[in-house]
Amino acid sequence: MVIIFAIAGCQPLAGNNTKDNVIHLTLWQGVNPPPNRDVLQKLVDKFNQTHPNIQVESLYVGQPDQQMPKILAAVVGNAPPDLLWFNPTIGGQLVELEAIIPVDDILVNSSIKDAIDPALFASVEYKGKLWSVPFATNNVGVFYRPSLFKAAGIKDLPKTWEELREAARKLTRDTNGDGKIDQHGLFLPLGKGEFTVFIWLPFMWSGGGEIINGNLDEAAAVNLTDNQGAQAALQLWRDLITDGSAVLSSPERGFETNDFVKGKVAMQFTGPWTLTYIASDIPDGDYGVFSIPVGERPATSIGGENLFLFKTTPEKQKAAFKFAEYVLSEEFQTEWALGTGYLPVNLKSRQNPKYQEFIQKQPALEVFLEQTKYGKARPIFPGYNRVSENIGRAMEAVLLGKSSPQEALKESQQRLDLIFK
Repeated sequence: MVIIFAIAGCQPLAGNNTKDNVIHLTLWQGVNPPPNRDVLQKLVDKFNQTHPNIQVESLYVGQPDQQMPKILAAVVGNAPPDLLWFNPTIGGQLVELEAIIPVDDILVNSSIKDAIDPALFASVEYKGKLWSVPFATNNVGVFYRPSLFKAAGIKDLPKTWEELREAARKLTRDTNGDGKIDQHGLFLPLGKGEFTVFIWLPFMWSGGGEIINGNLDEAAAVNLTDNQGAQAALQLWRDLITDGSAVLSSPERGFETNDFVKGKVAMQFTGPWTLTYIASDIPDGDYGVFSIPVGERPATSIGGENLFLFKTTPEKQKAAFKFAEYVLSEEFQTEWALGTGYLPVNLKSRQNPKYQEFIQKQPALEVFLEQTKYGKARPIFPGYNRVSENIGRAMEAVLLGKSSPQEALKESQQRLDLIFK
């Protein structure tokens, strides 16, 4: 707790951060891996150079699960950042705390809105208002090693769950003849954190499941007990473990790609944010991407982070939106995409000659761009973090063989009922 308040306490109170006619803004972010952080810093520096009256300081404050207590402590202590880079799911909590401003009116008066992919605004809408602007977008696909597929005699990429399971079996091998498996078909994330849930949700949606029943965007509409798609998706992942063809990550380390790069696993569920460093770590280009295999329908998780503008002073809020417009611009979005692998939110950026040339060199991006039409966003109601945590607890119980999907989901729903009802 000392650390939390020390970080929060270092931020000046709203209104006390303007001097010499220069407005100083603080941006909290959790950009990872470090090379992506370097790309962001260069772009922030460019903004500062071209906007001498607005100076943005970008501060790395940890990964999402580490950021949450810091953010909430800063809000309660009346010392929030001016701008926050975070996934949209925190929106409902910040609205409930009256910590952020809606962006509808300022977007209407900005020429930049028409350049943004309109599908992305659905992920930031709550109670009829928009509460953040998209920073970058991505979705989940399957990275694979073509050479390992060829060695296993697999000619066609898996398109269904059963084909995925069969391919994973074939790709699980004892390659040196010592009687021990040293190459697994698939790497699965383990943990209760949001990353693990985010990677798994495409399978729940593909299996016909939903997080919320009906049109209500509220926690009370969550029903995990009767969620057939969730049961099917958990059973699929458990079957992959039972087959011996999938290996689990260390707890809360499902984002690591070391085993994939080393060829110890042939497939991994991840997104375009890993593309640049996978490409650099596998210099011979022995990697590719295919879409999430289908249960009942195509699906993927729409991810990425947004910019939230906190309630401060009118002058600082206006300056913060000026930075947000820069983030949404074709210039920023093109450079960010080229440097990190994220998909641009600006439609002009997607057609930019530099980006089109980049796609030619990185054809894996075509898969992620094509998948966006099947993407679904996580809800942003207050309490989504509790829902996600309990989905994660159910996943952990099933993957570790401690419970069946039905029983694990039922127990999670009982916990949620105590929390929300």
